Formats: sequence, C-alpha cells, structure tokens
Amino acid sequence: MNTARLHQRFLLCTGADTDTRKIRKNSMFFALQGGNFNGNEFAEEALIKGARYVVVDDKRFVKNKEEFILVKNVLETLQKLAIFHRNYLGIPILAITGSNGKTTTKELVNAVLSRKYKTIATTGNLNNHIGVPLTLLSMDDQTEFGIVEMGANHQLEIEFLCTIANPDYGYITNFGKAHLEGFGGVEGVIKGKSELYKFLQEKHKLIFLNLDDEIQRKHEGYNHTFSFGTTKAADVKLEYQPGLPFAQLNFNNTVFKSKLTGSYNATNMAAALCIGLYFKVEFSEIQKAIENYTPENNRSQIIQTGTNTIIMDAYNANPTSMHAALENFKSLKTDKQKIAILGDMFELGSAAATEHQVIANYVKNSDFSESYLVGTNFKNTDSNGNLIFRFRDTDHLIEHLKGSNFQNCYFLIKGSRGMALEKALESIQKNDL
Repeated sequence: MNTARLHQRFLLCTGADTDTRKIRKNSMFFALQGGNFNGNEFAEEALIKGARYVVVDDKRFVKNKEEFILVKNVLETLQKLAIFHRNYLGIPILAITGSNGKTTTKELVNAVLSRKYKTIATTGNLNNHIGVPLTLLSMDDQTEFGIVEMGANHQLEIEFLCTIANPDYGYITNFGKAHLEGFGGVEGVIKGKSELYKFLQEKHKLIFLNLDDEIQRKHEGYNHTFSFGTTKAADVKLEYQPGLPFAQLNFNNTVFKSKLTGSYNATNMAAALCIGLYFKVEFSEIQKAIENYTPENNRSQIIQTGTNTIIMDAYNANPTSMHAALENFKSLKTDKQKIAILGDMFELGSAAATEHQVIANYVKNSDFSESYLVGTNFKNTDSNGNLIFRFRDTDHLIEHLKGSNFQNCYFLIKGSRGMALEKALESIQKNDL
C-alpha cells in the first residue's frame, strides 16, 4: 500500500499507537520491532482493544481481515506517513533541540504559543526517530502550530529528524557535555546539534538565536534570524535577574518570575518570551504563560516536605547541567543545611572518569553540610572528605537514608534518569522528624 492510500485510512483513525497497553479506540497500531520485542505479535491484541487498523511487516501474523495492513518495514512506513501527514497539514512547525533544557523550553514555548494558537507539542520525551513521527501524527486539521522536540546522541540524527518534521523555525537551547560517547566529544555535540540550523539555513527558514551564546552568535550573519540576549544587537534585549531560588528575567521594565528553580532556567524563559513576541502573542499573555508554568516529571521542581526543601532535578544529567545545578545550589542563601545527592551521568564514554572526578572535586570544595555520590562512576572518584559519602547504587543510598533523620535541610537531587534518584524522595520525607 502506498503512503497516500495509507494516509487516507489514517484520517479515519483517532491517531497512531505503538503500545498495546495504551491503545485508543479506532487508532492505527504500528507493530514496531526492537531488539527484545516484536510488535507483530501484538497486532491481534491491538484490534481486540479497539484499534481500527494494524500495520505489520511479518506476514505470519496477518489474519484474513482488511484491518491488517502488510508493509515491508513498519518503522519506515511510520516515518513516511508522518512526512506525508506533515505536508498534508501544512502548518508551521518549530523544532527545538539542545544539550540541556530542551524539554523545559518546549513546555514554556507551548504554554506561550497556546495562548494564541491551537498547538500540539511533543509529549514527554518522544523526541527520537519514533517519537517525532508520533508527534506529527498527533496533529490534525484543528492544529494551528506544531512544536517538535528533537533529541540526539550521535551526529546526523538531527539532520534525519529534520527531513521528517521539515521545520519552518528552529531553536537550539545550548551546546553542552551531553552524549559525549555518541557524538565523539564536545565538538561533535556542536556539529550534531547545529544540524538543525544548517537545515533551516539551506531551506531559508528562520532561526531563533541566543546572542549570549558564543557558538550561536556564529549564525548572526544569516538573514533569517530573530534573537534575544543581553546585548544591544538582540531583537529582544533583556536582563537576567538574580532571583533565587526561582529563575527571573526583566524585559520592557517588567519582571518575569517563574516556578522554575535555577538561574539557568532564565534562558529557557527568555527563549519562550522571544518566540512568543515573534509570533505576536499578547505581552500580558506571554507573562502569564511563563509565570504560571509549573514544572513536573522531576525537572527543576521545588518540593516542600515538612521542614525540608528539595530541589528535584533527577530527570537527566550531564556535566554541563550538573555543574549549573551545583553552582545554583551553592549560591542559594538559606539558614538550612545543604545536602547534595548526585547520581552518575550516563553516555560520557571515555570522558566519564574525568567528568565525574571534576564534579566530585567541586563538591569537596563546596560548603555543603553533606554530599551523597551515587553510582559506579562516582564511587570510583577519589576526592575524599569527612562529609562526602559514596554509594554503589540508589538502593544502597536509600538503605543509608532510612537510618537518618533530616530536619531543616535543603536538598539538591540531580542525576541521570537511569539512576532513579527520585526513589530517595520518600526516604527523605519519612525521615523529616
């Protein structure tokens, strides 16, 4: 079946699904295959649970029903359908990528633009070669604006995602020490993330630039840009406020406050402001959207529990974001005892030992009351101190926390998602005695 005919059937559906545990009635189920699973095996189950059609690539699982659509490769079919659907809708698409803050920025931008447009944005972190197509297929003829987050851990991945989403606008949050193993170092990160700007330049589309970022300033000579920053050359000139613990900025003699912890989040706020102004969202609506945005999913959250305050930022971590979080934590003015709980940073390749040691050294030279370093990489660091404790994994940390009492403490919890440091939160809450 060619893509045009498949798209006609897709328009009769409520959307695209890839997980039988989350099947929507009358959706189109794509039987993806992976290293440890074969979605074809669940095609019949998807129909039983309410799917209208199932797209499969293994004829052994095809029943003699018109609901089955046999293709050569389900993943490629999903991607081609997403491209066709994106072109069919013809709506403006903004792509966002970067090493740190892309999900928070995406959420802020969506909050702002949804004040004027009917938007659809990437949900969660569906930002890869499967997630981007699913995001595009979640848009319909009621959607006026699409916001697509793009993640990558190696070069040419952003370029590929751009061929699917075909963005009209793009923004890169920053270039940090993330996924160094796949990108082959920081220069590889810069090259890989910049594939978004390269694509937009080749298509003569618009780039949003942070002129306070030295790397982004290299694109300043491109004709189609709209910028923000503290420099006079910026289209949106603003100031960053030292507001703690929540990020703030000042624009047009107006202070924008937020519910986001960490001064580093002010740049994400500025990007949302810049993009909102470009698309002519009412100024007051932009301010309301930014100030009312509440972080979740363990991203830059402040949680109050009894006498303790917790900065929960355990969704992801790399050396750049870890250092920024620690600097922010160190600068907080509080009478409470400061306790840092840090988990291993993943996908650093040969740089892992060095980067973890740098963080351990920073912790040693800080004035934290206690620091807990969790994970194999942190356990192998050698910056010793009377108030630095190391644990092989999160379960061993929790065992230690069970025997501790915490009163009037300020915690920073930061680590890669795979460390599951959010599990330590319950122990802290129980031991606020």
